[in-house]
This record gives sequence, C-alpha cells and structure tokens, in this order.
Amino acid sequence: MDFAYDEKTEDYRKRLLAFMDEFVYPLEAGYEADGWGPPASLEPLKAEAKARGLWNLFLPGEHGAGLTNVQYAPLAEITGRSPSIAPAALNCAAPDTGNMEVLAEFGTPAQQERWLRPLLAGEIRSAFAMTEPQVASSDATNIGTRIVRDGDDYVINGHKFYISGAMNPNCKIFIVMGKTDPDAARHVQQSQILVPRDTPGVTVKRGMTVFGYDDGDHGGHAEVFFDDVRVPATNLIGEEGGGFAISQARLGPGRIHHCMRLIGMGERALELMCTRALAREPFGKPLAEQGVVQDWIAEARVRIEQARLLVLKAAWLMDTVGNKGAHTEIQAIKIVTPATVEWILDKAIQAHGAAGVGQDTPLARLWASARTLRLADGPDEVHKRSLARREINRYRSPR
Repeated sequence: MDFAYDEKTEDYRKRLLAFMDEFVYPLEAGYEADGWGPPASLEPLKAEAKARGLWNLFLPGEHGAGLTNVQYAPLAEITGRSPSIAPAALNCAAPDTGNMEVLAEFGTPAQQERWLRPLLAGEIRSAFAMTEPQVASSDATNIGTRIVRDGDDYVINGHKFYISGAMNPNCKIFIVMGKTDPDAARHVQQSQILVPRDTPGVTVKRGMTVFGYDDGDHGGHAEVFFDDVRVPATNLIGEEGGGFAISQARLGPGRIHHCMRLIGMGERALELMCTRALAREPFGKPLAEQGVVQDWIAEARVRIEQARLLVLKAAWLMDTVGNKGAHTEIQAIKIVTPATVEWILDKAIQAHGAAGVGQDTPLARLWASARTLRLADGPDEVHKRSLARREINRYRSPR
C-alpha cells in the first residue's frame, strides 16, 4: 500500500485548498440557512467550484471526476474541515452522493436521464427514505413501509423520519425503501423506488433537528408520510427484492466518505485547540504549557494519524478488491473514526471554555455531526456485532 499522493491527487488538493481559503472559510461566520433551504451564497459558490473543476469528485467512472477512493480520500478530508459548506459547494454532499451512486449503478437509462442528470448538475436535491420511527431501523429488514404492485403502478404506504434532504425546497425526488414481499426470505423482501416529492399522498410533516441544529448541509431531515402514493412501475430501481442489496451497495461508499470527512473535522479541531492553547494564559502561563492540554494535543495527533491510515487502507481495499473485500475495514473505520473525532472535538471544546459551546467557533456543530455519525449509516453496536462475528468465524472448527 502506497499512500503517497499521486500527481492527479496533488493537483486536486492544491486547487481545493485554494478554493477553501478563498471562498469557503470566509463564508463560515455568516453562513446561515434560509429557513430549511441553503443560504443564497451557496449557488455562486457551486458555480465557482464547477468552473474550477472541483465538481462531483466523489463519483468514479464516466459520471463523476473519475477518481479512485484513495485519490478522493484526501480531498474529502479537506472538505470535512468545513462540512456545512464545502461538500455541498462541490456537489459532494449526502444524501445526494449516495443517491447518485445508486442511480449511476442501478438506474435505467430513463431514470438516469430524468433524475441523475440534474443531480449531477447540482440543479436539484434528493432524499433517501429508509429510517422509520416505529421499528429498530438499525436492522434495515425491519422496515414496515409497503410497496404494492397494482397493475402498471406501485402503491406506497409508510411512515418515515429523519429523512436526510427532505426539507430542502429544491428536493425533487425521494428514493424510498419498503417491502414488496413480506413473505420472502428476510433480505429480499425490500425494494427501492423513485417517488417525486410532489406526488399526491406524500406529506413532509415537519423538519427534525440534530442536537438542536437544522443540519441544513444535508438539506434538513424530515418526518414524511406516504399515504396511498401511486407511481409508475418503471420507477422501481433494479428488481423487486433488490432493495437491501442496493442499500448495502449505497452505504459502503457513504460510510467511507463520512469517515474521510471526519478526519478533516479532527484536523480542524486540533488546529483550533492549538491556537487557543497558545492564546490563553490561565494561572500565569499559556494553556499550551499545561501538562493536561499537552496530553490532549499529543493524543489528538496520534489518534488522527491512526484513523487516517485505517481509512486509507479501507479506500485502497475498495479500489483493489471491491466493497465486499473491504467489508471488515469499512466497519472498522465506521466504529473508530466518529468516536475518535468526537473525543478530539470534546477536548478542543474544553480548551475553548464557554466559546467552545457557542456559535463563534465551528466546534459545537462539528461535535454534533461527529456524535450523530455514531448512529447514522448503522450504529456502532451493529458494526461491532457484525465485525466480531466475522472475526469469531475465522476460528470456528469445520463441522
């Protein structure tokens, strides 16, 4: 494994770092959402990013920038330093990234023309509707939403919540996961289907906050009802019963993208902690000379380096042996990276005192994001359970 940046990656890094310095960081202090929609300043930022060739970096192949996971990793890390602005500015924000990946891999030509093309162009936003309030959504096979065939249509009934992207006024399409055959084998009961937001029977009831934040960089989360929602059968993604497999294909890249950005959050937190430690002098000497603060800083650097190497290994395996071959490493980074960065952010907040919990630094919002990622895309405990089973199976005696 060689993690040195190749020439292409280094070129992208230089351009992206310049973009962050010139356009992203200066916007942070006044970057406020317009209701549940993005600030007006986002559109000029997107245009600038597109003009600089910093667009759809997450997506390999013909539809995106053609980068490998190893090439994209350091770029995602840079955007993670300002996760409320940079990913959306580069059209690399969840949930659109995962939805574009699904449409690129599983969508029909007609579905790609109708929905993927405007998503790639940044003209619309989208939502992914899987989580439900009435079941343990950490087990995706639990979902109760029904997708029932009726002639040339499907009829959808269900109740979803924390649906990322749904509050954005420019969200035009939902990818909805539900059961088409509750009597089938457990992992082939589910299907995914495209539901335009303006379809009769779709009700976006309310926006849902995350630790009090609107999480507008994700387009806002919502509680959504689907009451006898009727869409053409051609809106089905892939085949009936393929929904669980599609969701797993979607979540693999999504998990690693989150972890890549988390490394950038950790770096930003460490940077802020160090500058704060040098600027404050309690009890007659700088914070930077206090042993406990030095311990936090040293631990933070070590933990960032450990997490980054594991994320890069997972990216390398995804590039060389595919998502299935990288399954253990993807779960490992999903376990360790959010918790690691949450710890670093906690120490940075502590070093800032009251300023650390307010709106004058990005630390509180970053902490909320890191803590949320211990739940999103599967809680820690589910990943640990799966990883432990795989490890134990290596030592089982053949029967």
